Amino acid sequence: MYITGLLPYSRKVRRQKQSGYPKFKKKGQHDSFRFPDAKQIKLEEDNQRIFLPKLGWIRYRKSRSIEGSIRNATVSLRGGKWYISMQTQRDVEEPVHPSQAIVGIDVGISKFAALSTGDVIVPIHSLRQREEKLARLQRQLAKKKKGSKNARKIKQKIQKCHMKIANIRNDHLHKTTTMLCKNHAVIVVENLQVKKMSRSEKGTVENPGENVRFKAKLNKSILDQGWGEFVRQLTYKQQWMGGQVISIAPQYTSQRCSCCGHTAKENRNSQARFCCIVCGHSENADINAAKNIEAAGRAVLACGEMAIAVSTKQEPSEAI
Repeated sequence: MYITGLLPYSRKVRRQKQSGYPKFKKKGQHDSFRFPDAKQIKLEEDNQRIFLPKLGWIRYRKSRSIEGSIRNATVSLRGGKWYISMQTQRDVEEPVHPSQAIVGIDVGISKFAALSTGDVIVPIHSLRQREEKLARLQRQLAKKKKGSKNARKIKQKIQKCHMKIANIRNDHLHKTTTMLCKNHAVIVVENLQVKKMSRSEKGTVENPGENVRFKAKLNKSILDQGWGEFVRQLTYKQQWMGGQVISIAPQYTSQRCSCCGHTAKENRNSQARFCCIVCGHSENADINAAKNIEAAGRAVLACGEMAIAVSTKQEPSEAI
């Protein structure tokens, strides 16, 4: 889209302290607005109400207490409900993790996470459990007149369904990551390129893809697990508790024997079972991979071998 009256971005515009082209916000997508001036915000936690400029005093349901001084407030609309998040600033001491344990984590689809300790975390498949209802609502929306009241009603139902799916997934991720961070000082994960792993295999007309339908189902299952959000939560929670998250290269972790170290494709003939052709070690394939991930993390800590360390320098924000 071209808009008349706008100059192209150049050095002259930059010298005038002007930004580039404006970012347009479509109605109904990421609806939010921010109050950047903390002096205009008043908060009464005991009465559970907040004063916002031009809106006045507003009642809210508190999900957590505010710690520190308020810097700004953001109001957002999700699933027909309004949410307010408060960014705060406070001084904290350097945390010391109460544990000294280290664990390797191998994420998957049939098992959400396999730990090097032998424990397994089962998945919840929040999207799979509600995709039939979501598809039914989307078919109803396709039959409604665009812009009508009935179409808006169906859209609200679809939004609530998506919110339910996301809330169940986030609840599972938060409970899992909190448990892992409390019990382990060092967590080792694979540096998975989720965006590339979930890329479509449809191809082009000249070069069509193979097994497109199977790959589409696999992509949906991968994205339903929330691997990227899982690592993100582990990273900032370990920062809060004084722990560490190490990300290693994922190559050959599922083909290497955790006992003798022999690496071969023939070691894993099935998806669930690992059997080394040299030493005969047999174990669940995901747990064997998690042990290899833990061993790679220990090598990074001891010898400083090549690995990708997850950055934990971002400042966490407090929200209600």
